[in-house]
Amino acid sequence: MSWAIRCRNLRKTYAGKPPVEAVRGIDLEIAEGECFGVLGPNGAGKTTTIEMFEGLIEPTGGEIEVFGVRWRDDPQSIRRRIGISLQETKFSDKLTVLETVRLFRSFYPSGPTPEAAIARVGLEEKSRTWIKNLSGGQRQRLAVAVALVGEPQLLFLDEPTTGLDPHSRRQVWEVVASGKRQGRTTVLTTHYMEEAEQLCDRIALVDRGRVIALGTPPQLIAQLGGRHVVEFALNPAEAMDDPSEPWRDLSGVIARRRERDAIHLTVAEPHVVLPLLLDQLARRGWTLARLVTRPAKLDDVFVAITGRTLTENGSANGAERAAENG
Repeated sequence: MSWAIRCRNLRKTYAGKPPVEAVRGIDLEIAEGECFGVLGPNGAGKTTTIEMFEGLIEPTGGEIEVFGVRWRDDPQSIRRRIGISLQETKFSDKLTVLETVRLFRSFYPSGPTPEAAIARVGLEEKSRTWIKNLSGGQRQRLAVAVALVGEPQLLFLDEPTTGLDPHSRRQVWEVVASGKRQGRTTVLTTHYMEEAEQLCDRIALVDRGRVIALGTPPQLIAQLGGRHVVEFALNPAEAMDDPSEPWRDLSGVIARRRERDAIHLTVAEPHVVLPLLLDQLARRGWTLARLVTRPAKLDDVFVAITGRTLTENGSANGAERAAENG
């Protein structure tokens, strides 16, 4: 198999008192032609990892190869083959969309026309608009267009659909799907679980600077041992704090957790668990205020491993978040 990216024992420590270990020994292999997702909460180390892959920051330790080449050996050959869309990209306010894309297109020997790159992200109607007059979502799409102008073999998309409306998000999804059809590799970070499950061939879950799980979305979900989640809230609400937790030992319950105003049970067969749950509640005179059953999601995998959701910042102190964002 040909690898677009390989890294071994990748580490990044930021100076400070105390020093911040943002990445703590990551090993990954990303195959050519796959869409690979890196998921984790803020401060987990995912953006730092991606920026080392992109050659934007130097690792403290470990090795990175992009298409078999190390950054220190031939950086220009790597740059010609990659495209990058950052979480935040600053463009000149008094250039138009078309002028901006033309400028970046001039840096590459080949690739789509500026007009074609703009069309890929649905900004044709804004091609003559100054950057300062674009919305946040439009600027995000422009950043993706700029990443495409060199027809990269490897595309990095760091939170590319944050702030986009559903239609614009689908346009970015089509960029990724089109790249896969053409054999392009995409490395994607996102907070949207639906996006990761829809687009990614494989996913690395990252927390505290390490990869804590790796596989296809179905493989990761299967690690729960159950494929469904039962969510419920009770009347009276105080019943959910009852230390006896009558749902704890129900047959068929694989895992349980309290999340905000609901109890979440991971189960293999909802139709078996639900009658048992209702019986236990009736014995205590409690009733359901809300009940939802749904398939298990990637967020459930992360919670099962770490005890918190992908959208929480619980493991990241202020220094870690500053390192991740800076």
